[in-house]
Amino acid sequence: MTEQSAYAEISMLVHKYADAVVHRNGSQWSSTWHEDAVWDLGGGRLVEGIDAIKKLWYGAMKGFQATIQTVLNGGIEVDQTGTKATGRWYIQEQVVRSNGDRGILLAHYDDEYIKTEGGWRFSRRFLQPHYAGPYDLSEEFQCSADKLRERNVEGVDV
Repeated sequence: MTEQSAYAEISMLVHKYADAVVHRNGSQWSSTWHEDAVWDLGGGRLVEGIDAIKKLWYGAMKGFQATIQTVLNGGIEVDQTGTKATGRWYIQEQVVRSNGDRGILLAHYDDEYIKTEGGWRFSRRFLQPHYAGPYDLSEEFQCSADKLRERNVEGVDV
């Protein structure tokens, strides 16, 4: 398997995930995960295993009237075996919360993938928010140099 074909397949996985969020399709969304996966939304919201992942997702989705998740860009690296990969995908979400509040999330996912008989699946997703708040961008960004250093993000040199 070439990295190019893995990229195409994993890109489709990421887009399938986002499409399931928009359409509130739990079956489709769940099918993107490996049964032993880990989902880390930050702030202590880390769950392991498909049952716990589905429980967190269904609970979280109840907090939204509507969500549009858009995949902006991303990349992957496949290991030498061709059965595992890592990646980073940037997303944007426009949301209407259950209470009517509207906002936007700008973030990326740091991912790990595993190749299964059914194709690539997420084995780990770690959400890294950069901005969450009103559309006017009046909330604090989480990707300033100081905020990145606070989170111990490697490679901050500007």
